[in-house]
Amino acid sequence: MSGWVDISFDCLPLRSVGRLEIPLDASPKYQQRCMNIKAAMEKHGSHNSYYLYNAHVTFRLTNAEEVGMLQYRFEGTVLTDAADEKSLRTDLQVDLLRETCDWLSAPIVKWFSETVPRTVAVEFDRYIAAGDLEKTRRRLEEIESQSDDQDGFMGMYL
Repeated sequence: MSGWVDISFDCLPLRSVGRLEIPLDASPKYQQRCMNIKAAMEKHGSHNSYYLYNAHVTFRLTNAEEVGMLQYRFEGTVLTDAADEKSLRTDLQVDLLRETCDWLSAPIVKWFSETVPRTVAVEFDRYIAAGDLEKTRRRLEEIESQSDDQDGFMGMYL
């Protein structure tokens, strides 16, 4: 047990999405994710927008592994400032995944659900500060450069 809040997510910069067609043979779960990403792009655009998925946050209310834990699943968009240096707001779908609190009540579940977007914003700022976003930017610039050098052809299935 490392701390009171554990958060993890995969991040897709929406500017990196080139095609919006959903593969016909994709699994229902992947099709749903593609539809969610498409909806996020329609709602927020692709500039300074990041789609978070495979995401969860765990709140620990006691110092015991087996007691006092709330875990939420979330998915959605983080919007950043013009320089991609700070999160401005989030648009997330949040659901309670599991809990180990026998004293849990509906208002507590709701309050923590409302806390998840704030927690995500703080962690996303840490993600930016750690340089993960800069690495993604450099990788995308490199791919674009290679594509331009090869007249847009990157090879089959890339």
